[in-house]
Amino acid sequence: MRFFLESKKFLLASVAVYILLKLLFANNFISVYIQQITLYAFIVTIAALGLNVIYGYTGQFSLGHAAFYGIGGYTSTYLAKILGVESVFSFLPILIVSGIVAGCIGYLIGIPILRLRDDFLAIATLGFGTLVRVFLDNSDRFSEVLGGSRGFVGITKITNLELTFFSALFIVLITKNLIYSRYGLFLRCIRDDELAATSAGINTTKAKLMAFSYGCMLAGIAGGLYAHLYTFLHPSNFDMLKSIDFLIIVIIGGMGSIRGTILASLIWVGFIEGLRIVLPVEMLDLRWVVIPVLLIALMMWKPYGLMAKK
Repeated sequence: MRFFLESKKFLLASVAVYILLKLLFANNFISVYIQQITLYAFIVTIAALGLNVIYGYTGQFSLGHAAFYGIGGYTSTYLAKILGVESVFSFLPILIVSGIVAGCIGYLIGIPILRLRDDFLAIATLGFGTLVRVFLDNSDRFSEVLGGSRGFVGITKITNLELTFFSALFIVLITKNLIYSRYGLFLRCIRDDELAATSAGINTTKAKLMAFSYGCMLAGIAGGLYAHLYTFLHPSNFDMLKSIDFLIIVIIGGMGSIRGTILASLIWVGFIEGLRIVLPVEMLDLRWVVIPVLLIALMMWKPYGLMAKK
């Protein structure tokens, strides 16, 4: 109860944002495309928060976050397909299961690879991400409904404003509670100096596994929401570039900053899609020239991110 009282301002602001978005969506003041992008921004926020727990708060450099995003997406769509789920309320348990599956796989993968550090850990997670991508490309050999390299089609559109917004709100509150708890202090100690944390009696292996599994679970939930928003999945949606997207968001917002991750997610998605709207079709590829230049300028101006916890 105390935690929710301390978060009163955030909850009130969130309710105001929801009411505003509901009015805009209900009265068609914004196009269907903008509505979809808005929901996608909340989904990206959930996934990026997971990576922020892994990298920003615990210091584990992961380049395989998109793999768990994809695992959650494919798990939710497969279960929804075989169970014939088409409503939000019946989809909620499937969404939770997709997060749990991604978290459990993250736990099993984390047991061997979290013994590594820095660049070696990055390479190991990148290898796992590539492995998942290859598996998804050939998934039709295990089940024809998964589609393999053709993609998973025929997905029911279930994700809506309420499901996305309140999922993101709930996850932000839970993550904030975790980070400012005793266990969150352990994670920050490991990030700053793992050897000193071990000397102080912290079980660093257990703490890193907990953080990694939790971050992967959030990616799985985000993947489930993504799949039922765009109603089509392809293995290329979950490649290394998607992992780099999440990493850029964490760095832009500031490592170890929940507010920074939320802000950076909204800015990143809005900027990417805004350029798609502004630039002519024949000049659309110029996005990938403009974006790196702006990222360099931002890093020179704010090297620790927009809301860094120094």
